[in-house]
Amino acid sequence: MSDTVRGTGHRRTALAVGAVLLLSACGVQPPWGASPGPTPIAAPAPTEAPAAASPAPPEVQLPAGASVFLIVMENRSSAQALAQPYLSDLAGRYAVATNYHAVAHPSLPNYLALTSGSTYGIADDDYHVLPAGGIGQQLDRRGIAWRAYMEGLPSDCRISRGSYAARHNPFAFYGGSCPPNVVSFAPLEADLSGDTPRFVWITPDVCHDGHSCSTRTADDFLAGLVPRILASPAWARGGVLFITWDEDDGTAGNQVATVVVSPRLEAQQSARAYDHYSLLATMEDLLGVPRLGAAAQAQALDDLLL
Repeated sequence: MSDTVRGTGHRRTALAVGAVLLLSACGVQPPWGASPGPTPIAAPAPTEAPAAASPAPPEVQLPAGASVFLIVMENRSSAQALAQPYLSDLAGRYAVATNYHAVAHPSLPNYLALTSGSTYGIADDDYHVLPAGGIGQQLDRRGIAWRAYMEGLPSDCRISRGSYAARHNPFAFYGGSCPPNVVSFAPLEADLSGDTPRFVWITPDVCHDGHSCSTRTADDFLAGLVPRILASPAWARGGVLFITWDEDDGTAGNQVATVVVSPRLEAQQSARAYDHYSLLATMEDLLGVPRLGAAAQAQALDDLLL
């Protein structure tokens, strides 16, 4: 083979490798239902705020034996959600953030914001292998018990199947694996009546969260689930339940309902500007861990916890 031909071959190989790297950097991923690809997102994992930059401890501390609960619903404006009978009743008895906004469209970046303080620049619902991190890893490192309950969870949490949407499970993206803390709804009842984890994340399936079914169906789901949480010792001891929506119905304002339910609260509202980073900051403060990413600069929902 001549030197000219050999040199051309080398250049073609280099171009091919460069093309693969370019596609990887752009986050090209397989469609839902296919095996997740190994392509990582190059962005660094959000870090905890240094101790010197951390805000003062919240005035409301989470008592021993109490838990932080979060239910994430789908694709409704604040007005749509609060017009439903059960949520309206709950909001009238506890606390409501009336100026709370999601941080992006579509779903996935909002779920990432709620668990890591960053969207990683993602603007789609595709599968991406992100750096290991997020609030789950943060709690693991400190020995704080947590579980994420995913309705309809299949054997591989990274793949959407049936009524389960992997894009609604942010824990499946960090490190590209399925943590043992991510479980189906099967153990939820026993966990609520027994040894409840300190942090409880709940993702309904795509019907019960309102994504693929009516707003009333989603409200009926809450009417069946929330009373079971409020009957748990982990809530009765001074726990806090947050109910929020990942995003609204597609507007630029992206205002969503967020209700705070605690046995220590009376009916109240706050018009302060809050978003998903505010909620992450609030949960991390209550759990006694440093804030991640953009949560470090966020205003916590302190006025709704007093």
